[in-house]
Amino acid sequence: MTTDHVWRQIEQLLVATTQRAVLVAPFIKKEVFQAALNAIPAGVQEITCVTRWSVPEVAAGVSDPEIAELAQQDGRASVLLCHNLHAKLYAADERCLVGSANMTGKATGRVHAANIELLVELPTDHPEVQRVLAELRASSVPGTVELAQQMREQANLMLADEDSPRIVVPGEDEQPTRWLPETRNPERLYRVYNGRHQQIGSDVLAGVLRDLAHLDIGPGLAEQEFGAAVLTRLRTMPELQALTEAGRMNLADAQAGLMATEGCTAAQAQRAIETIAAWLSYFDEVHLVPIGPWEIRQGRELT
Repeated sequence: MTTDHVWRQIEQLLVATTQRAVLVAPFIKKEVFQAALNAIPAGVQEITCVTRWSVPEVAAGVSDPEIAELAQQDGRASVLLCHNLHAKLYAADERCLVGSANMTGKATGRVHAANIELLVELPTDHPEVQRVLAELRASSVPGTVELAQQMREQANLMLADEDSPRIVVPGEDEQPTRWLPETRNPERLYRVYNGRHQQIGSDVLAGVLRDLAHLDIGPGLAEQEFGAAVLTRLRTMPELQALTEAGRMNLADAQAGLMATEGCTAAQAQRAIETIAAWLSYFDEVHLVPIGPWEIRQGRELT
């Protein structure tokens, strides 16, 4: 069996397309994507590609957001993004291949030292195939050229920052769960998330990018959706357990707990808790109560 057996499976499927092709893979490299477009007959005018982009993955080199430019140049293809995508599926009309192979050189066997992968043919109307396609339609956002350029720019900035979190592959390598917000101005998060960072100093920008990498929020969200995703991530932090359960959090207790669990100094713990409080004030309905030991309390402040 040749090393490019998996690619030959995909190519033979796509060559036979008459109406509609669907390419679904978390990791897609532009060389393989272009080869797939070339394999689909010119008369086929509907090509849908579903993938996922994250700054750490782009920085790691496992995904190329530039496929959005190739799709635009082709004129027939559209790119959609699904942040929690893990399925691999290639469909042409009534036939499809499902299995383990991403659209990368190693997965398809188009380069040396290929992965051991599996693709099995199923009818496109198989209930599980239809379930996955329906979920993708409901949860995906457009992968535009502008968004692709933002992802590449942020990935390059991350690579230039020596203090960035280690590059991981979500879904393949678990993101470290221990994280404390770094940037003191949470209003900068959405600006940088959207690629608007020209007026932010390099040191501050590096901290915002590190926070975004740890948050691991999918691209393309509106500001309200982004804020909700940040708040969901914040509420998983053990420091906020008291606020979540009792509706109030004593800042002195939170600071002492952080010193005990992380071994940080009083000044470091105080800064961390103050930063968390700033994020909560921005993304949640909480208020500070400066009576006795300062507290953060859930809900709007009564006036």
